[in-house]
Amino acid sequence: MKTLTIRRPDDWHLHLRDGAVLDAVLPHSSADFARAIIMPNLVPPVVTTADALAYRERIMAALPEGHDFTPLMTLYLTEQTEPDDVAAGVESGLIKALKLYPAGATTNSQSGVRDLTRVQPVLERMAELGIPLCIHGEVTDPAIDIFDREAAFIDQVLEPLRKRLPELKIVMEHVTTRDGVDYVRSAERNLAGTLTPHHLIINRNALLAGGIRPHYYCLPVAKREEHRLALREAATSGDRRLFLGTDSAPHLDPMKECACGCAGVFNSVNTLACVAHVFEDEGALDRLEAFTSLNGPAYYGLPANETRVTLVRHDTPLAYPKSVPTAEGAITVFDPMFPLHWAVEGSPVG
Repeated sequence: MKTLTIRRPDDWHLHLRDGAVLDAVLPHSSADFARAIIMPNLVPPVVTTADALAYRERIMAALPEGHDFTPLMTLYLTEQTEPDDVAAGVESGLIKALKLYPAGATTNSQSGVRDLTRVQPVLERMAELGIPLCIHGEVTDPAIDIFDREAAFIDQVLEPLRKRLPELKIVMEHVTTRDGVDYVRSAERNLAGTLTPHHLIINRNALLAGGIRPHYYCLPVAKREEHRLALREAATSGDRRLFLGTDSAPHLDPMKECACGCAGVFNSVNTLACVAHVFEDEGALDRLEAFTSLNGPAYYGLPANETRVTLVRHDTPLAYPKSVPTAEGAITVFDPMFPLHWAVEGSPVG
């Protein structure tokens, strides 16, 4: 197959940051994606509807002329979140989800939730409103190995939450383990999962074998090969409960290449090329559109995009940028460690 036309994709988990980084990275998402769920873990975090409105205005001000892109705004769930503010944001059409960060789990998660019972009124209101809770699904107990924290979260937090509040719609974001995809696929309703391009491509060897390579460090951390293969099978299966969330998370290179480097992989530059490569490898190009363009909108209760894009497979490898410059320094682009042949028709690399 040389070309593949699909409905324009959406990104159901995206970090755009703010300021100079926002200006530099937004065009790479808005060029390829029609909509994106925008992560709220800024400093300070996006905790109120007023915060989300102001952040949306900054995003739209940074949007390149001619790009058709809709940021879908979220709120950072804290133990001080007001249910009435959530309801007002949802009813206005601005707020599309809330994000649960267990305190200390990942970048800028210090304001996250330590005790779920303290946010029960918010979760109950969300269930009434039908708005999804997007979850970073890891426990933060230092006694639990970092490679086991997703499985422990399912047992200790997610399953009890779903039993206590079965009407709450939940998205288990950036699933990284067989445990995670099996759990999502076992649910009959009100549970979905996002999968990232990098977790479909790398295992923990990419981070640790032959030296520490900080640009492959993300949270949740990449796991064993058996888990990567399980993710690939799940992503390419066509299962309606699974869809693309890039978790593209830019950090300036000095913040990655230091003694305590930040977690995050910046992949929005080459996401569609990477995902098309995976689906081609798995003989599943006919199911790519469901993963990138159909399953996510269906779960969020939104229409699929009417516009379409054509992916073209080139015989020779394409030269995607290795980094993106910003006014504050460079950001390294995810390197899948194999040649990329796919590009959106009309894109600069195509």
